[in-house]
Amino acid sequence: MSTAVAEGKTWIGGNEPLKASYGKMMMWFFILSDALTFSGFLAAYGFSRFKFIDAWPIADEVFTHVPFLHGQELPMIYVAFMTFILIMSSVTMVLAVDAGHHLNKAKVTIYMFLTIIGGLIFVGSQAWEWATFIKGDFGAVQTKGGNILQFVDTEGHRVALSDFVVAGHRDRTEHERKNGLWFVNEGTLPTYTVEEVIHGLESHDNILVRTQLLTEEGEKTVLSRAESLEVLKANGKAVVEGANLHVNEYGSPLFADFFFFITGFHGFHVFSGVVINIIIFFNVVIGTYERRKSYEMVEKVGLYWHFVDLVWVFVFTFFYLV
Repeated sequence: MSTAVAEGKTWIGGNEPLKASYGKMMMWFFILSDALTFSGFLAAYGFSRFKFIDAWPIADEVFTHVPFLHGQELPMIYVAFMTFILIMSSVTMVLAVDAGHHLNKAKVTIYMFLTIIGGLIFVGSQAWEWATFIKGDFGAVQTKGGNILQFVDTEGHRVALSDFVVAGHRDRTEHERKNGLWFVNEGTLPTYTVEEVIHGLESHDNILVRTQLLTEEGEKTVLSRAESLEVLKANGKAVVEGANLHVNEYGSPLFADFFFFITGFHGFHVFSGVVINIIIFFNVVIGTYERRKSYEMVEKVGLYWHFVDLVWVFVFTFFYLV
């Protein structure tokens, strides 16, 4: 085949290759690359989870809080609500795109506004969930080997440290630069010491220690009264309240690391999507796309929003449900 014929058969592109504009093609490329990134994160989470499956926290025991309903154990209810809100915002985005195809400015405005509200509710809910996760609820004791010891009553219900431990007088203050220790800082001191926890355990016969290891039935191992006192006295190292990147009261440190990283990365995507939606919303209001006779920008941001929604479905499934 001659060079001239070969060049004649070569695809030279065009304004809309594959029936899609340049902007939509670039959005699809971005979504594909971002999907690979999230896939890597979830694969790493799955590998770590099944590597330490005997010590991995149970999601139903961690995510039990609901705003304005303090003291009630409602496993996964609020996370399910967040998921529902995000899915519904994806529905309103579909309706906005469809209205744009019909050049219906009024409906595009309404549905874009509802999409933004849904996104803001989700981001706010995730911030509240982070704050609750970081603060913690019950407290625990970390052993010298790095394991977490939790406390339950004789019926297996979680017991908070504040229910049986009395805080004593503190002679030591936190290290701060202002008290003469330069370049030395430390986190907030725990409410209780290990010695105070041991004394509280000795004073309450109905309190037992529960380890983070799972039994064959998928439940955490509860020690006998004698074993509880023995393991706490021999291996108790520090009191843990809430969660951070180093240790958490729920179990394996990797659990909190993945929680902060994966949900935080997704939350950043949702927040970015809300900001972009707000910009597009105001362009719709001032009639920018109506003058162009095209609402393709709404469709392009809609592709991103649907991707964010789909990613959360996978995060919700793998992180909260499995």
